[in-house]
Amino acid sequence: MKRYDLRHLHDAFDTRMIEIMEEAQGGEVIIFLFEIGDFSSVQRSADLMREKGYYLLNSLKFNEVDWTIVVKK
Repeated sequence: MKRYDLRHLHDAFDTRMIEIMEEAQGGEVIIFLFEIGDFSSVQRSADLMREKGYYLLNSLKFNEVDWTIVVKK
């Protein structure tokens, strides 16, 4: 299990998230931390994982401005 902090990318974390998932081993669990802004990024990240065939295991608010998702390849 690895954790990646994508908060420094603000709302443009999608490309990096996919790069990380493509590099991960099959069955590996990845934790992503990113800024939520207007909450559209939460749904966007869930949709992106589903489209790519990954399993979204958990999605939760980390603090007032950040969100965490847990994904299995």
